[in-house]
Amino acid sequence: MMFISNAYAEGAAAAPQAGFMEFLPLVALIAVFYFLVLRPQQKRAKEHKAMTEALQRGDEVVTVGGEVGSVSQVYADYVKVAVAENVEVTVQKAAIQNVLPKGTIKSIK
Repeated sequence: MMFISNAYAEGAAAAPQAGFMEFLPLVALIAVFYFLVLRPQQKRAKEHKAMTEALQRGDEVVTVGGEVGSVSQVYADYVKVAVAENVEVTVQKAAIQNVLPKGTIKSIK
């Protein structure tokens, strides 16, 4: 006992003063996550919804599966896409990935 000194808790009262500063990195991380991930994803979803609602007969589209075709009929949740002569497939509107400019299909063939 004569070589070991007693260690008393001197800084125990200083911990409650930190308060908001402890949560500041967490708040900053949430803000960065929102602006880098969530906000752009919501913007893309809104643009895709507007694109699918604006589909009309004659639009040239690409499906998620990579099929290129022309919209022949539009229903509430589905569209018929003509992928070849006398060949039509019915796909969900959500499966339309992109609307192509007019004349793209003729330039591909």
